[in-house]
Amino acid sequence: MGELFRSEEMTLAQLFLQSEAAYCCVSELGEIGMVQFRDLNPDVNVFQRKFVNEVRRCEEMDRKLRFVEKEIKRANIAVIDTGENPEVPFPRDMIDLEATFEKLENELKEINTNQEALKKNFLELTELKHILRRTQQFFDEMEDPSLLEETSIPLESNEGIRGAPLRLGFVAGVIGRERIPTFERMLWRVCRGNVFLRQADIEDPLEDPSTGDQVHKSVFIIFFQGDQLKNRVKKICEGFRASLYPCPETPQERKEMAAGVNTRIDDLQMVLNQTEDHRQRVLQAAAKAVRVWFIKVRKMKAIYHTLNLCNIDVTQKCLIAEVWCPVSDLDSIQFALRRGTEKSGSTVPSILNRMQTKQTPPTYNKTNKFTSGFQNIVDAYGVGNYREMNPAPYTIITFPFLFAVMFGDLGHGVLMTCAALYLVLRESRLVAQKNDNEMFSMVFAGRYIILLMGMFSIYTGLIYNDCFSKSLNVFGSGWSVRPMFDTRVGGNWTTSVLEENKVLQLDPAVEGVFKGPYPIGIDPIWNVATNKLTFLNSFKMKMSIVLGVIHMMFGVTLSLFNHLYFKRPLNIYLGFLPEIIFMASLFGYLALLVFYKWLAYDVHTSRSAPSLLIAFINMFLFSYSDSSSQLYVGQKVIQSLLVIIAVACVPCMLIVKPIILRRQYLWRKNLGTQNFGGIRVGNGPTEDEAGIIEHDQLAQHSDEEPEFNFGDVAVNQAIHTIEYCLGCISNTASYLRLWALSLAHAQLSEVLWGMVLRIGFQFRSFGGTPVIFLCFGAFAVLTVCILLIMEGLSAFLHALRLHWVEFQNKFYTGQGFKFLPFTFDSISEGKYDD
Repeated sequence: MGELFRSEEMTLAQLFLQSEAAYCCVSELGEIGMVQFRDLNPDVNVFQRKFVNEVRRCEEMDRKLRFVEKEIKRANIAVIDTGENPEVPFPRDMIDLEATFEKLENELKEINTNQEALKKNFLELTELKHILRRTQQFFDEMEDPSLLEETSIPLESNEGIRGAPLRLGFVAGVIGRERIPTFERMLWRVCRGNVFLRQADIEDPLEDPSTGDQVHKSVFIIFFQGDQLKNRVKKICEGFRASLYPCPETPQERKEMAAGVNTRIDDLQMVLNQTEDHRQRVLQAAAKAVRVWFIKVRKMKAIYHTLNLCNIDVTQKCLIAEVWCPVSDLDSIQFALRRGTEKSGSTVPSILNRMQTKQTPPTYNKTNKFTSGFQNIVDAYGVGNYREMNPAPYTIITFPFLFAVMFGDLGHGVLMTCAALYLVLRESRLVAQKNDNEMFSMVFAGRYIILLMGMFSIYTGLIYNDCFSKSLNVFGSGWSVRPMFDTRVGGNWTTSVLEENKVLQLDPAVEGVFKGPYPIGIDPIWNVATNKLTFLNSFKMKMSIVLGVIHMMFGVTLSLFNHLYFKRPLNIYLGFLPEIIFMASLFGYLALLVFYKWLAYDVHTSRSAPSLLIAFINMFLFSYSDSSSQLYVGQKVIQSLLVIIAVACVPCMLIVKPIILRRQYLWRKNLGTQNFGGIRVGNGPTEDEAGIIEHDQLAQHSDEEPEFNFGDVAVNQAIHTIEYCLGCISNTASYLRLWALSLAHAQLSEVLWGMVLRIGFQFRSFGGTPVIFLCFGAFAVLTVCILLIMEGLSAFLHALRLHWVEFQNKFYTGQGFKFLPFTFDSISEGKYDD
């Protein structure tokens, strides 16, 4: 019972751990994940704690591993995940791990440095090779007489100006291809047109050694005359980050240099390949162990961080820790401490001592993969108070059911169930894939919720007899048209009537027209009726009120179990009883009227049945002048009595309870306790027995009894009473969203069928086959996107709201704090983020 309907019973325990065994004991506690450590050094700076140096060493190892992991990913090597959960290394193994990571980091850094230098040298030689080849082409073009006439620069074969002893100087280099236009304009403006630029693109992209990106570059050669222009050209090249290379003037020297450059490039390429192979081998070896290393280092860091939360006794031989833990798991914790002591080789056993405290324990609800989704829905509203009734077990049924009431469609329910079954049946394989997509992870975490929502939608779809906006005629309709033609049994349809009226109404009063109710759900004949919407409006609206009243009264009933468990008799007599009587007298009576009207009136008397809405309004106004609005004999007396009882419940909650609380406090203060020699002896009722309201339970973080303030109690009680009374009205109206969303879903489904799929059915010939396929494709896509995803999300959010506001606020405070045990689970699952 405790594991399902209430949070686990918790206790505060004190651990006495020997210094040499503390590390192994905390390691074993992290493996079982059943204790939450308290910080016993809240005023001590994090840098002044005992194990801060060990934490720093772990952080340094973690940094080195992140560097290795980054290099592995950059080399496109997959990190091997064998699913192994390694044991925590001993403290003495930290030196070996540090040495291993230091050696690996230095080796990778050295390889990267050498590789970058080699790549830089290779890039320079490659650029020089292209310069020599392109420069030779430029000079060959300049020696061509036809090209000389086009360029209008009279160069001699020795690169001097024809007919003059002057010689032109030149510089050659490489620049980014995108900078060529700006570079050319800058040269023209600064040198005033006294330079001559020739450039050609390098076809193959070159690799940038620092970033590894592929860049496109161009070779250029600039001719000029004089040292002044030479200095200007070099400064411009430097500003545009162009690389200049020496280029011989004679063709023979250029040819010899090109041969030497090619030889050096071949040798350098061989060295680069060997370096890359060595780097790949080192990274592949690291990829096999990096996950295990991460887990070991993160576990060590978590242990030392936890040890920093402990106190050290004056002898420096024992660590003292305080932990919250479930009472049911004390044996497992004791066994884990024994294993840790044996593993460390210590001869002194660790001690666990339960402590008495008035501090509020954390809330811990044990879950499994099925119940965890529903518990998360509850915790999203607020973590429950300690040992408070847990709404999650009831939410497992009520949440998918209320969702299905709004989403009731047999076809859509089958599609949703199939999608959820796929996730459930293949969950082990999907977990192993470790998909990082946030949307998929959210849907996968709620796979059991979706499965139940789909199954309940199938059920409500059968009740509504709605499948993709069409009804299933499985058992045959309970209505018959033939008796309406037979005048011998009261039939009133003649040939003239059929010719003059497009719409005719079946009269159930005629014998044989209504043979009996449909075995399950709504009769399929309503799918072709013109007053289908009117009928479903009335049915679903009344159904929403009935379900809402039952749901809310169930929530109020659960508050009784809270009061019984916490021994608050005052809250039972002046809280639960007035609340349940108030709701049952008004809205419970309304739900009974719905069933009474369905049962009391038949086909012959239904036309004279009074309106429930008018009757409910007259109930509050005490208006009974119209006898036609009477549903049963004695209605006036019963309804007047119910209203008086409901009104009388208000002052019980509003006034009586605070007055009694004040009297109990004064009695306990003046007569209930006496002091004998400084010892406080009580002979009056305890705080729980006196029924102190809930905020006193939340205030038990201190050992002293909180001061009673009558004004605060009266205001809080007034707020609670007004909120409850008005909430009964607004919450009941809020359940009408079940009716509204159900009709909206049905109408959207009907519109989608009529405006999309029906188009393909209009083509009777064989040529309409492609149209049918296209229409069905559009129908399927729109069904999934609009009706399954959008409408499903809308119904999900509304069901969430009905549980959070209308149901849980009747008994669930949700002001506790969650039990966060020290565990290695997240580290073992590969979630390395701190």
